[in-house]
Amino acid sequence: MTSQITTKAIHLKDMEVARDTLQQEARALQQLADQLGESFSAALDIIIARANGRVVISGMGKSGHVGKKIAATLASTGTPSFFIHPAEASHGDLGMVTDNDTVIALSKSGESVELRDIISYCKRFSIPLIGITQKSDSSLGRQADIALLLPDLPEACPNQQAPTTSTTLTMALGDALAVGLMKRRGFSATDFRQFHPGGKLGGQLLAVRSVMIAGDDLPCVQSNQNVTSAMQIMSQKNLGCAIIIDEQGLLVGFVSDGDLRRHFSADLGQRGVTEIMATTPRTIASDALSAAALAQMNSGNVTQLVVVEDHRPIGLIRLHDLLRAGAA
Repeated sequence: MTSQITTKAIHLKDMEVARDTLQQEARALQQLADQLGESFSAALDIIIARANGRVVISGMGKSGHVGKKIAATLASTGTPSFFIHPAEASHGDLGMVTDNDTVIALSKSGESVELRDIISYCKRFSIPLIGITQKSDSSLGRQADIALLLPDLPEACPNQQAPTTSTTLTMALGDALAVGLMKRRGFSATDFRQFHPGGKLGGQLLAVRSVMIAGDDLPCVQSNQNVTSAMQIMSQKNLGCAIIIDEQGLLVGFVSDGDLRRHFSADLGQRGVTEIMATTPRTIASDALSAAALAQMNSGNVTQLVVVEDHRPIGLIRLHDLLRAGAA
């Protein structure tokens, strides 16, 4: 019993430490948001103005790890970017930085000696330098064309040694830069798809037209036909449904396997298809994203959507198709 009490006390202490860490970093993020000023917009101005160049991120230690993430986020959201290790930069990799680029250097103290050469290189060749640091009067703060200042707050680490709060702030500020650039450029979900073709995210960003069943595979039935005709088409196309159209080819209804079961009777085959069809089938546009199709299926508790253009069915998208494409 004593052991169980001791274990529970340890667990409660763990939760207390975790919550305190998260709350401390959350407060720091709010302070960063509150103190953002014109320097943030100025940084975006510089990057946008040099659209033919790349954003080069550099930092040492934990700042370097954060820098790699920032570079990856920028690159995936339409801003060509890469990370350069400051020590490697001093041994030849500075040749990767051109006068069309913008450099963002990361250092909490602003005094990382490893950044000295890349800072000097930027000044020598008039390459814009954006510094992210806590200290405006540091070497980085003074040399940067734009200094984005982090709140001068203690680390969440109880020993005030391990970068915790400062790295969280730096990463969040990198995200803010990426999103700001996306907004400035009007970077869309379609653009995003170009850089994320793989995995579930890539599947969700596919347009419906890339996944839908179309052409001769569509199970279309004229509205003046009977249920037997619809069942024959459903069996032939093997899609478990029939799309009902009028003489002009406009969508007027939808019949599913469930509709056949609900209306089962001895004379079902002789009844008109309009008697059992759903008159308000769920539809979606061909240029909608697969993620939107999945959301509509979930909200409507259905597994199929008719793809329409000008009220004419041009395709059918099923949950199976979304699963196959990796969107669900």
